[in-house]
Amino acid sequence: MEDLVSAFGLLARIDVLVALLIGSIGGVIIGAIPGVGAAVAIAILLPATFSLEPLVGLTMLLGIYGSSMYGGSIPAILINTPGTAVNALTTYDGYPMTKAGEARRAISLAYSASFFGGVFGILCLILLSPVLAWIAPQFGSREIFLAALLGIILVVLAHRGQIFAAGMLACFGIFLNTIGLEPIKYTQRFTFGQSWLSSGIDLIVVVLGLFALSQAFVLMVDKDDSPRAQPLKGSLFSGMKELFGHKRVATVASSFGVLMGMIPGVGEFTAQFMSYTYAQKTSKKPELFGKGSPEGLIASESANNAVPAAAMIPLLALGIPGEALTAMMLSVFYVHNVIPGPQLFQNDMDFVLALYIAMLVLNVLVLIFLLFSTNLLTKIIQIPTRFLGIVIMILSFVGVYSLRNSIVDCAIAAGFGVFGLVLKRLNLPVVPIILGMVLGGIMETKLRSSMARVKTPLDFIDRPIAAILFAIIVLVIILHIRTLVIEHRNRQPETDHDLHDTQMR
Repeated sequence: MEDLVSAFGLLARIDVLVALLIGSIGGVIIGAIPGVGAAVAIAILLPATFSLEPLVGLTMLLGIYGSSMYGGSIPAILINTPGTAVNALTTYDGYPMTKAGEARRAISLAYSASFFGGVFGILCLILLSPVLAWIAPQFGSREIFLAALLGIILVVLAHRGQIFAAGMLACFGIFLNTIGLEPIKYTQRFTFGQSWLSSGIDLIVVVLGLFALSQAFVLMVDKDDSPRAQPLKGSLFSGMKELFGHKRVATVASSFGVLMGMIPGVGEFTAQFMSYTYAQKTSKKPELFGKGSPEGLIASESANNAVPAAAMIPLLALGIPGEALTAMMLSVFYVHNVIPGPQLFQNDMDFVLALYIAMLVLNVLVLIFLLFSTNLLTKIIQIPTRFLGIVIMILSFVGVYSLRNSIVDCAIAAGFGVFGLVLKRLNLPVVPIILGMVLGGIMETKLRSSMARVKTPLDFIDRPIAAILFAIIVLVIILHIRTLVIEHRNRQPETDHDLHDTQMR
């Protein structure tokens, strides 16, 4: 009870409340602009949050993370262009409803489902807190190393059809983290006598390059566009009532979001497609899916908004980010010497509870803001894309330079921006590089600190949690290999049939 009272005291400060308001409303606006997204916005704001107190900076970033998907549903429904990548599935049923003259109903349902999913995810996180507080101290160096290794494996395997590329990019991220002074004996690695490499390659520089600058280059290179959206007429309050007519779909979809959010590398897309498939298979009107089904829209929006709260579970409990946005937030923790993991729940439980309450408040703020300002946001959608690209580029370089007042950092960021542009053109993932840098550093430190107590390879997994994590790693790899073998066998008859048809001709 003392921790809860202390948490409310931490949140009652004016700077925290202002940060929460800016983050939540700013996230909605950013999400509503196609081509920007939460990752770009957080990357640009990251250097500025380093000068703020940890709770102030994190509430602002959490506001953007949690609210951007609300805003992303607006262009997805009105102009068939998702504001953020995770709103892509919203277009399946949202835009057909708009074409059928039900834009207001679709928007209202999307807001209600998003709010339900967001609150459901946070309540699950709060209920899991006692369990996390008990489990987290059981993790030593070996367990955290194995958890980080499992995270990297899951991130790589999550990119179906691109596993080799994702694996190579994750390894490249791990390599980037090794450049400079190594963390134990402070010897130089891969600096090749270049003094500017001695301090290593900063994670934030890479983040700004791969996410913000690459997106700026994409917007400036592509054809200039200024999409139009028709204003909405009528009240948006009806969606919550209709949502409760489909509460089973909303609850199951939100549960998928929580489960998938807790697993590193899985996230919104898997949760959405599982939820959407479940909703379609259990619906009384499955033929409406993809043509304007309210159940499909609810499944998509509930699932993706339940993920952000669940993604905080591995971050807070073990200090292991599950995707790029939580990896960026981890850097804010480290800058202020607040180390996520077992000690956080023991020493700073009020800080953890303050973050939970902040996420709950931001969902309420966002819903109120959207119910009264959606028509204003439809005008923001019309910003020309090339102008947007130039603004993002300028803000990115300002952010990079403000880190260490270094032109070299700007050049490195520009290099990674071009590299990110190439990866996007080749449709290759960027996230494995960032998670490779973050998780690679965690793995190296924990492995080296645990080796002093390990005499044989079996000693590494002689504790229950370590053995369970090792078993999960082996099981995940075996199941994936099995899936690949089955897919190969299924493709073989098709290949033989096509070859036979060719010979007959």
